[in-house]
Amino acid sequence: MSPELQVRRLLHALGYRYRLHRKSLPGHPDIIFTRLKKIIFVHGCFWHQHSDSACKVTRVPKSRLEYWGPKLARNKQRDADSITLLSQMGWNVLVVWECQTVDESRLTSKLVAFLKG
Repeated sequence: MSPELQVRRLLHALGYRYRLHRKSLPGHPDIIFTRLKKIIFVHGCFWHQHSDSACKVTRVPKSRLEYWGPKLARNKQRDADSITLLSQMGWNVLVVWECQTVDESRLTSKLVAFLKG
């Protein structure tokens, strides 16, 4: 199951209802709680280059660095820009990384704390 789908199913089981991929918002957020003014992005560790040293999923490609280097750097910059714009618009933003979806109980605690806080 994809990380985003896993987070969505978990939120639904917890009783939360949400909107998906609103194109009018910067970064086209994955999960939007309009009434709460909260947004969740579910990022793949490779594509968004998770910088946590404990992450076992992210890696730097070993070949075609002239292609992958700028592409992955652009992804990171676009993510940072989107989060900054959303924060300036009054949204609270949480990023859930692919590697964080492995431990479901920890993920549940993180999501509930974000949505209730």
